Amino acid sequence: MSLWEYANPKKFMQTAARLLPFVAALAVLTLGTGLIWGFFFTPDDYKQGSTVKIIYIHVPAAMMAINAWVMMLVASLIWLVRRHHVSALAAKAAAPVGMVFTLIALMTGAFWGQPMWGTWWEWDPRLTSFLILFLFYLGYIALWQAVENPDTAADLTGLLCIVGSVFALLSRYAVNFWNQGLHQGASLSLDKQENVSDVYWYPLLLCLAGFVALFVALVLLRTVTEIRARRLAVLLARERLA
Repeated sequence: MSLWEYANPKKFMQTAARLLPFVAALAVLTLGTGLIWGFFFTPDDYKQGSTVKIIYIHVPAAMMAINAWVMMLVASLIWLVRRHHVSALAAKAAAPVGMVFTLIALMTGAFWGQPMWGTWWEWDPRLTSFLILFLFYLGYIALWQAVENPDTAADLTGLLCIVGSVFALLSRYAVNFWNQGLHQGASLSLDKQENVSDVYWYPLLLCLAGFVALFVALVLLRTVTEIRARRLAVLLARERLA
């Protein structure tokens, strides 16, 4: 069985219908457990107090904001090379989800930064690159809406996605490129010295798994909706020509 079979809209919709209930249930279970555990059953940090618990939303949202753009990049490249419409529609479907994750990361970062840094915003390398990534999400969505021909829109947004990937990488690795800035290093790391304490680590992993499952569920649902909308548009166009 080839992976390209799922480029067939009918095959994709059938598979999505089977997967969606399980992925949605996994998202509710892992995210609910992780947030309850993290917010109510972990201690306050000796320096940050209760504000440390923002990481259960901020860190997964920030990671998924970047990974959502990477998924859009892969789907866009598949469209540009193989011309599979499902991949283009999947990229289009993922954009609003990634944009919301980016906005959540920016807002929760501001809520954490105000008491810790004494300011709601700082032109820190990672914060600035994240803001630019958010603007790229807005531009990507606007470009889909502005171009009437769907194939042309997919081509142009695919190229925009390639350019925006630079800022997705900067958002992930900015603190490694520049030493200046207020933002600390990664909260999740293979280096035990840089990682958060185990008491925060385990619920954070659950929250991260929950955000991944939530992203997959929303993208599956939105992609199916985009396929149906495309089919409806084709049917309406045929009626007007008849």
